Amino acid sequence: MAQQNSRPLRQPALTDTTRLGEVVVAASKVEESILQSPVTVEKLTARQLRLTPAPSFFEAIEHVKGVQVITPSLGFKVINARGFSNTTNVRFVQLVDGIDNQAPHIGGPIGNVLGPSDLDIQAVEIVPGTAAALYGLNAINGLANFSTKNPFRSEGLSLQQKVGVNHISDPHTGAHAFAETSVRYAKALSPKLAFKVNGTYLRGYDWMATDQTDINPNGNATTGLFGPDNPARDPVSSYGNESSNRSNLTLGGKTYQVARTGYQEQDVVDYRLQTVRYDAALHYKLTPTAELVYTYRGSNFDNVYQRSNRFQLTNYHLQQHALQLTTPVVQARAYFTQENTGRSYNLRSMAENLDRSFKPDARWNQDYTAAWNAATQAGQTVAQAHAAARTAADAGRLQPGTPAFQQRLRELADINNWDQGAALRVQADLLHAEGQVNVGEALRRNGKLLPAWADVLVGLDHRTYFIQPDGNYFINPERGEDPYSTLTYGKTGGFVQAGARVFQEKLRLTATLRADKNDYFTTRFNPRLTAVYSPTQRHNFRVSYQSGYRFPSLFEGFSNVNSGQVKRIGGLRVMSDGVFENSYLRSSIDAFSAAITRDVNTGGLTRSQAIAKNQGTLVKNPYTYLKPEHIKSLELGYKAALLPDGRLLADVDFYYNTYRDFIAQVEAYVPVNAAGQPLPTGTDLSTIATALSARAGQARYRLWTNSQSQVYNYGGSLGLRYDVAGGYLAGANVTYTRLDRTESADGLEDGFNTPRWAYNLSLGNEDVYKRFGFGLNYRWQTRYYSQTFLVTGYVPAYSTLDAQVSYTVPTPNLRFKLGASNLLNQYYVSYLGGPSVGGLYYLQVTYGL
Repeated sequence: MAQQNSRPLRQPALTDTTRLGEVVVAASKVEESILQSPVTVEKLTARQLRLTPAPSFFEAIEHVKGVQVITPSLGFKVINARGFSNTTNVRFVQLVDGIDNQAPHIGGPIGNVLGPSDLDIQAVEIVPGTAAALYGLNAINGLANFSTKNPFRSEGLSLQQKVGVNHISDPHTGAHAFAETSVRYAKALSPKLAFKVNGTYLRGYDWMATDQTDINPNGNATTGLFGPDNPARDPVSSYGNESSNRSNLTLGGKTYQVARTGYQEQDVVDYRLQTVRYDAALHYKLTPTAELVYTYRGSNFDNVYQRSNRFQLTNYHLQQHALQLTTPVVQARAYFTQENTGRSYNLRSMAENLDRSFKPDARWNQDYTAAWNAATQAGQTVAQAHAAARTAADAGRLQPGTPAFQQRLRELADINNWDQGAALRVQADLLHAEGQVNVGEALRRNGKLLPAWADVLVGLDHRTYFIQPDGNYFINPERGEDPYSTLTYGKTGGFVQAGARVFQEKLRLTATLRADKNDYFTTRFNPRLTAVYSPTQRHNFRVSYQSGYRFPSLFEGFSNVNSGQVKRIGGLRVMSDGVFENSYLRSSIDAFSAAITRDVNTGGLTRSQAIAKNQGTLVKNPYTYLKPEHIKSLELGYKAALLPDGRLLADVDFYYNTYRDFIAQVEAYVPVNAAGQPLPTGTDLSTIATALSARAGQARYRLWTNSQSQVYNYGGSLGLRYDVAGGYLAGANVTYTRLDRTESADGLEDGFNTPRWAYNLSLGNEDVYKRFGFGLNYRWQTRYYSQTFLVTGYVPAYSTLDAQVSYTVPTPNLRFKLGASNLLNQYYVSYLGGPSVGGLYYLQVTYGL
C-alpha cells in the first residue's frame, strides 16, 4: 500500500538553519555542509527533482551549473564537465550509492541503464572537476553520485506511468509513441530488516542521425568534381564509404578517388528503443547506526551507442551484485559487474560488408571502370560517366527494407570479424572492493585520542577487470598459446586524508595523498590540498589544488579489432610491440597520395616520377606506447547564503587545468612486401614509398597512444538559487569554459568539444494555485568546435525550453505532470555525427511518491 503520510501540497518555508544544514558527501567522502565543501559540488534535491520539467532525473542533470550533456541516443546521454567531452567520456565517473555503474569493456557508463529509477532517486550530487585524489577511478573531469531511497525511511508502493510522443514534424519519420512504466515497493519487515524492489520498462523510437555533410569534399578536387558529382563523397551519417572503402582508379588517363556507395544510418539500424531495468536491495541494521546492504541491479536494453563508430546495441545485458557496510567509522563495499553485449553490431562494418558481400571491392572496381569507359565513349561528360558507372557497378545491390537485405543484415550481425561481418560480442566483468576508515572518529570514540578540530580519513581499493576474449574485439596477449584464456587487468590504490579546523574553526585545511598501482604501469601519486575560510557560517571561501591520473581503459589498452581493413590495436606494448617503430603516419600517407594524384592529373608526371618526387612527404610514426593521462587543477570558489533570511544561495567558482599525455588514436601504416610481410629494417625510402603508394603495400593500424601536447584550459561558473516567498524556487546559472592554449599541437589531443558559454534559467512552484504547480527551464549554449574521430566541424548554438504543469491529489496520493522537453521542437544536434534531437511531449502519472 502507499505511504500513509502523504507529502504536504505546499512545502514548508525553509528556515535559515535548515538551509545552512544542507549536506553533501561526494566532495570529501564524509558528510559536510554544502556551503563548506572544499571543492565545487552541485546538488539536485528531491524538491528540485519534483519541479524539473525534464522527463527524468537523469535528463535534469543537463540543467546543473558547470555540467555539459550530449545525446547520442534517446536512451543514452553522456555527462561531462570542464571540457574534452566525447561520446563515451571515460574521464567522468557515475556512481549509484557510491558504486560505479560503468560497462566494464567501455570504461564508462551507458547513460542510466544500470542506474536508479525516478521513483527511487533521493538526490544527485555532482563534482564538476577532478576528484581523482579521493576516488581514483579515472574521475579526472568529475563524478556524479546518485543517492537512492532507504526502505526504512521510504516505505510503501509507488507507481509511475509516462506516455508521450516524439519526432513531431521530423522530415525523416512520422511521430512515434514513447512510454515508461516504473514500480517501486519497499517494506520494513522489522526494526532491523527492510527491503525494496524496483522495475522500469521504457520503449520508444530513437533520435535519428541524418547528417549528409560530406567529410571528403576534396577527394577529387584535382579533377574538378565536387558536391554530388564527387565519386568519393562520404556523408557523415552514411557508412560503407569511408576512407578504407575508397580506391584510386585510373580512368581516361587520370586518377580518381572512388568510394563504394554505402548505406544511410537508417538503412542499417533499428531505431526502436527499449530498456528494462530492475533492482532489489536487502537492508539490515546491525546497530542503530550501522547498516549492511545487499543490492542487485540488472538491465537489458536496445539503443544506439557511439564511440569512434556508431553501434546498434541489441539485447545488451548488464548486471551487478553489491554488498555495502556503513557505520560512523567504517564504510566498505564490494561489487561485481557483468557485461554481455548480446546481439549488438557495428553500423559502419555492417554497411561496408553489406556492399562487399554483394560484390567484392575488386569486382566492383572492374565493373565501375568498364562502365565509365563505355559512358565516356558514348559521349557522356566525366560527371555523367561517374554516375552511370556507379549505377552499373551497383546493379543487383541489396536494397534496404527488402527480405534479402534483412536476411543478409542478420547474417552479418552474427559474424564476429569486422572485415567480414559486424558483430560486437564482448563478455566482460568487473570486481571491485574498497573500504575507508574515519580514523578521527574512531579515536574520539575511544578515549578522545584525537582533538575535535582534527580529522583523519584513510581508504583502500582494488579493482580487476576480466575479459573473455572473443578473437576479434579482444585477445589475451599474455597467453600466446591460448589467446582465448581470460584476460585480467587490475589496479590497487589508496589514500590518506588529514584535516584541521583552526582559528576558532573559521579555517578548515585538508591534505590528501593518493597512490595507485595499475597493471603495466608504475605507481602514480595524486595530492590534493584544500582550504575553506568561513568568516561566518553564511560566507565561505575555498581554494584547492589537486592532480589526477587516468589509466587506459580495457579498450584503449587491449583492443584487437579488424575494422574495415584497418586493425585497431591497444596501445600497451604487449599488444602493439613493433608497430609504432615501423609505421608511417596515415596523415602523411594521405598527403603523399594526394600529391601523387595531383602530379599525375595536372603535372604531366608518370606515377613512378610522382612517387619519387613526393616520397619526402612521408613521416615516420613519432608516437609510442601508452602512458596514463595526467591533470593538474587549481580551483577557487565562494559559496554563501545571502539576504537576511538566507534564501538566496550563491556559488561561484574559477579553475585552471593543465593536461598532458591525452590518450588518443593515431592511424599509422606499416609498409609491406607482396607477401604481406613488413619490410625489413633499413629498407631505403624509395622502396618504402613505392609500397605505401598502393593499398596492397600497406598494413593499416589504428593505435591508441598519447598526444605529445600539453593543454591548458580554464573557466568558471556562477549559480544562484532563490527560495521566493509563496513556494517559488528560482534559479540561474552561467558556465564559461575555454581552451587556453595547446603546446606542440600535434593534433592527437582530444577535441575540446565544449561550448564556451552556457546558461540555465529555471522557475517552479509545486502549489501555485489549488494544488496546481509548474516548472520551467530554459537552456542556451553557444556554438563550439567539435573534433572527433568521426567528423570535425562546428556544432551550431542551440537553446531549449522545457516546461511542465502538475496537479496533486492528496488522496489517494496521485500526482499528474504534463511536460515537454524541447517544448518548441527546434531540432538540434549536441555534437557532430550524432542524432537530431526534437521535442519529447509526455504525461506522467505518479502514485505514492
